[in-house]
Amino acid sequence: MSIYDFQVKKSDGSDQSLKDYEGQVLLIVNTASRCGFTPQYEGLQQLQEEFKEQGFSILAFPCNQFGNQEPGSNSEIQQFCKINYDVSFPVFAKVDVNGTNADPLFQYLKKGAPGVLNTEPVKWNFTKFLVSKDGEVLKRFAPATTPNAIADEIAEALK
Repeated sequence: MSIYDFQVKKSDGSDQSLKDYEGQVLLIVNTASRCGFTPQYEGLQQLQEEFKEQGFSILAFPCNQFGNQEPGSNSEIQQFCKINYDVSFPVFAKVDVNGTNADPLFQYLKKGAPGVLNTEPVKWNFTKFLVSKDGEVLKRFAPATTPNAIADEIAEALK
């Protein structure tokens, strides 16, 4: 099983195979529009622009499991991201990242890169998972870790 075996839902409800991202370094992030970390969208967009031509992409997955901070519909979330942050990376359909309804992709990511003290659950919005070109989950970054602080590790993974 690799990350490329997963299908995820696009914001319009259609399926997207992660195989389409094979060979790229990925930063997979659970996001929210009404979170104290929401301004990280700006930094994420900067990373996307800086590294896109080298084979990098951010994949954002809105989640409403933390403090009801992503209550909008998928179309409202798309509009928010475009108007406020002009994101060019994909923002997929809303998912659960924890619990019995956790999206299979996030179950896989959490096993591949456990959190502090080897705990699996995602703790909050804007937890970030770095994935290598060959689909290996390299590292988990805490919500407070700014996108800019990850730039060197992305550059290293792109080598």
